[in-house]
Amino acid sequence: MTTAIVTGSAGLIGSETVRVLADRGVAIVGIDNDMRRHFFGDEASTRSTRDSLEELPSYTHFDLDVRDQAALERIFAERGKDIALVVHTAAQPSHDWAARDPQLDFSINAGATLTLLDLTRRHCPEAVFIFTSTNKVYGDTPNALPLTEQESRWEIDPSHPFAAGIDETMSIDHSLHSLFGASKVAADVLVQEFGRYFGMRTAAFRCGCLTGPQHSGAELHGFLAYLMKCVAIGRRYSVFGYKGKQVRDNIHSADVIGAFLEFWKAPRGGGQVYNMGGGRFSNCSMLEAIEKCERIAGRKLDWVYQPANRIGDHIWYISDLRRFQTDYPGWRQQYDLDALLRDIYDHNIERWDRERH
Repeated sequence: MTTAIVTGSAGLIGSETVRVLADRGVAIVGIDNDMRRHFFGDEASTRSTRDSLEELPSYTHFDLDVRDQAALERIFAERGKDIALVVHTAAQPSHDWAARDPQLDFSINAGATLTLLDLTRRHCPEAVFIFTSTNKVYGDTPNALPLTEQESRWEIDPSHPFAAGIDETMSIDHSLHSLFGASKVAADVLVQEFGRYFGMRTAAFRCGCLTGPQHSGAELHGFLAYLMKCVAIGRRYSVFGYKGKQVRDNIHSADVIGAFLEFWKAPRGGGQVYNMGGGRFSNCSMLEAIEKCERIAGRKLDWVYQPANRIGDHIWYISDLRRFQTDYPGWRQQYDLDALLRDIYDHNIERWDRERH
């Protein structure tokens, strides 16, 4: 039976992937040990998502650490060439955590990626391997772009080649990445190299801000979901640096999975790299995000400004999606920023109300 292995299967992108594949009759092996709870606390736990996934008849869950090579070897060996797809979303996603424990960060982000690539090569070399990389592989190079300060955001010079968004030609060298960014660079390059050196069908999707109603947002990761929660329950929120005018593109998890499926249906070899985010279709500054969340929730946010920005943080980052759209013209984004925020709010407000009271 056609089988997919999904790491980080209870997380935002992993769980969305599982549900979409289950609807298509694929047998799914999910690997997730709720490390998100370890990183960010009880409220960031993905346990409830895992419980709901285990109700799917085509889903088998393994409560495993992605660094457990022996356990992963058994899973791959047992299923062998039935494995048609590996979607690797498990990661340590925090700059702060990486600085606190670089060994743990690198072992998860880079070491586990190498293990999964090698297992795929040995047991199911024809499988498609999709990796959720990050725009942080570019380090702080985007901060050298010619930006102008506007009333509510920083914006790029409209005559600049990156005015439509940052594309894959931006250098990943000679920049400050943060240790998280460095570990993801290592994994990103490994994904490319296994595609080019071994002829595997691999792709690294360099993602901007990913979010959606299933996102267990926390202060250190998942800013839109966490911001909306803070507005809804009256929790104080901190804005770090750049006058709150830093810009991010934001993409709904469903649109990301749509891109993954397009690549799976018509994979390209040679270690593909695609920037993936909201692009010009869906982006905002922090100040703009606050205003939109307040309007949807009908409440004002209690927030404070911290002048010091986070190390390696981008002032302005919008993804240029044209390379992927050229290769896969059937893919379309379904959620602009307003629709995305409304979806987060509508799916979570009852639970948040219970927490508030």
